[in-house]
Amino acid sequence: MQLQLALDLVNIPEAKEVVKEVEAYIDIVEIGTPVVINEGLRAVKEIKESFPGLKVLADLKIMDAGGYEVMKASEAGADIITVLGVSDDSTITGAVQEARKQNKKIMVDMINVRNLEERAREIDALGVDYICVHSGYDHQAAGKNSFEELNAIKRVVKNAKTAIAGGIKLDTLPEVVKANPDLVIVGGGITGHEDKKSVAAEMQKLIKQG
Repeated sequence: MQLQLALDLVNIPEAKEVVKEVEAYIDIVEIGTPVVINEGLRAVKEIKESFPGLKVLADLKIMDAGGYEVMKASEAGADIITVLGVSDDSTITGAVQEARKQNKKIMVDMINVRNLEERAREIDALGVDYICVHSGYDHQAAGKNSFEELNAIKRVVKNAKTAIAGGIKLDTLPEVVKANPDLVIVGGGITGHEDKKSVAAEMQKLIKQG
């Protein structure tokens, strides 16, 4: 089980500061969609150059032109790129083909997917690397969480690794760990703390105990 830090509400210098603080305790650093919108793929490039030992995920939430967008993110140094589960199969397939060429990985974000198990089974057959259940900001505000969704996709996913994101904090992490995803994605649960380092260390300890 690995820990991914999601950076959403920062600029590039702030992102570097946060990662510097917690890099010993995380496996993947995610350049969140808001950061990509504000800073462009330059954010991916600069974080990868500053922290070559970490994997960098570009949360592009690709919905169309899968191959092209994966190519651009790969050029910027992204190791993992996200595509939306609600996008067309041809978009996901195009993303996977380009990722194979570039030796990168594809994560499919299942945010707003209606028939979760059915769609997860279809996407798993397309050769993606990760399938992620995700309670977005708006979902969290409505009190939704992803634990049940994780259990649902774990029942049907045979090839891809599973990931969970959305509102995970230190006190809910044991429940997440029990559900046994391959990847736990935490944003504000780390970045919202004054002492980010000790929270990240504690989270990593729980995850490694598995």
